[in-house]
This record gives sequence, structure tokens and C-alpha cells, in this order.
Amino acid sequence: MAERAGSTLSFDVSRETLGCTAGLDRPGRVNLERSLALGDQLGGHLVTGHVDAVGEVLAFEPAGESRLLRLRVPQALARYVARKGSVCVDGVSLTVNRVNGSDFESNLIPHTLQATTLGGLAPGARVNLEVDLVARYVERMVAAS
Repeated sequence: MAERAGSTLSFDVSRETLGCTAGLDRPGRVNLERSLALGDQLGGHLVTGHVDAVGEVLAFEPAGESRLLRLRVPQALARYVARKGSVCVDGVSLTVNRVNGSDFESNLIPHTLQATTLGGLAPGARVNLEVDLVARYVERMVAAS
């Protein structure tokens, strides 16, 4: 963090970050979560907080008390998205329910909709994506053997 003024945080970002991240052209709300400390219990998905690419919201529809989120991931990253795997959308780790080529779906429960910025999504919105960490390492190890 570069600066804090009340509830406003400012950050320094690199050229790499600017090149692969949506939403840095204007002030806005973000999802922040403290890092897991060494020795803490792991109770969720493994995410690093890095942005791999920008995806597009295709649909954001009611599904009972939840919302169905359908996204398109860039073709080069589609191989890392698997049913019942994880993907991070705007800093929020989600479970993938369905995959169809470069499109995937996730269900957002009421708590996620209220506690994060994801409740404000709409079709056409650009979102920051982080693909599954384990899938990236497995691919690298297989390619090296």
C-alpha cells in the first residue's frame, strides 16, 4: 500500500499490473482479504492475489436466493478452469459449477453478494481473474518432464 487516507487506499502498480487488470482507470471498491499466515489453518481455495487476465461477465441471473454468474475467460487460460475447481474473480475465490469451452459458471450465495463487490456485477462487465494455482504448477511440471 502506498497511502491510506481514511477509508481510501492508494497503491503503486507496475506496467505488468496495468496490462492485465481491469478497473484501475478509476477509483472504486475492491475486495481485500488478509493473507494466510504460516501455520494458519487452510480452509478454502489456494489463491495468490495475482491477476492472470481480464474476463467478461456473460450473465448474472437470479437462482433462488443466489445468483448465477456466467463468465468468459480468455482462450489461453480456459484449460485451467475445471468443474468443481476454483477461480478467483475480482479477488473472490469461487467454485466452478460448469465449464463449456471458454465459458464457466459459478453460483454466488447471499453472503458473497453482500460481503463483496460481486453483487454489483452486470453482463458486459470486465472482471479480474486468477486461475487455479495448482493447475498452473501441474502444467509446468508435466511440460518439464
